[in-house]
Amino acid sequence: MSWKVSFDSSIGVQHQKLQMPCQDYSAYSLVNNEVIIGAVADGAGSAKLSHQGAELAVTKAIEYLTSYLDNFQGTYPKNPINFEQNQLLTIIVDYLNEKAESENCLLKDLACTLIAFIATPKWIIAIQIGDGFLVIREQEKEEYQLVFKPDKGEYANETTFVTSDEAITQMKVKVIKGYYPFICAATDGLEKVAIKEKDWLAFPPFFKPLEEYLISTENPENDKSYLVDFLNSERLNARTHDDKTLLLCLHHSSHQ
Repeated sequence: MSWKVSFDSSIGVQHQKLQMPCQDYSAYSLVNNEVIIGAVADGAGSAKLSHQGAELAVTKAIEYLTSYLDNFQGTYPKNPINFEQNQLLTIIVDYLNEKAESENCLLKDLACTLIAFIATPKWIIAIQIGDGFLVIREQEKEEYQLVFKPDKGEYANETTFVTSDEAITQMKVKVIKGYYPFICAATDGLEKVAIKEKDWLAFPPFFKPLEEYLISTENPENDKSYLVDFLNSERLNARTHDDKTLLLCLHHSSHQ
């Protein structure tokens, strides 16, 4: 019993034209094979070091969530305990402030969104600041569930960043009880093709092939050709010019 994982980022068409770096970042960590921690971040397009901010935010989030799991010592009760989301944000912002000082830049130069999660066999803790999406599927159910409505702000192309003054109040946290063997976290470059914005529902034809890819591939992390080709396809780039990141997770036991 363990997790299959595949993740990748693709630089957006617009960023290529402007010779900008990919501002997305993603990573994950496995704990005792049955628990997965994951995070994705999208650097603000207008922030000059946001690609660094995204990497730092993801790294620190995974580090904090890993330390949080130490409370359980390998056994996971029906309900998680003593989760301090405000502390998570404080630690990330402090880390970014240290980077800003060392780079002689402003904190806002490292601005990024963040989606992070812990998934155990009994529950998920999900965290989101800003846009992008986290979609899950419960065992023995067909529908894909959007965990949070992406934060789009008051005006077009606006969202909340971890460095924003309002991040502490806009941060979304949810504990979801149950076993969810499929998880997909992504940056907002994929929202328009994966989420039906009219009713904010996950679009099954987007997620089903991705889950089938994980099912059929023995080691998806080493065999990323499907995911890489998908994220760089002309068809997808015709619909979105932004950076695109997918973090896909599937628990083995659900398909054994």
